[in-house]
Amino acid sequence: MAPINKKKVKSGEGINSRLALVMKSGKYQLGYKSTLKTLRQGKSKLIIISGNCPPLRKSEIEYYAMLSKTGVHHYTGTNVELGTACGKYFRVGVLSITDAGDSDIIKQQEASQ
Repeated sequence: MAPINKKKVKSGEGINSRLALVMKSGKYQLGYKSTLKTLRQGKSKLIIISGNCPPLRKSEIEYYAMLSKTGVHHYTGTNVELGTACGKYFRVGVLSITDAGDSDIIKQQEASQ
């Protein structure tokens, strides 16, 4: 039997649990326009983009993030799954974290890059 690669599953699981902690204790902005505002103001610490975000929108957000020296995480799931991970009943294409609260999501993303 081949060993099962649990690292990939664990990182996906880890981002979801860390994201839930941010939703509970941190500050965040959901959506494309709000994310661009936080990036322009320099308040954003981490950007999370869903897997099925349109390429033009994704590249624009990555460009703004590069200018403001903000980390970007590409979420493996769709915008429906990202919304569910945030504990919302609607789709979330882009998410900007301004304050992580009790979560170590920003440190974990810096370590993985």
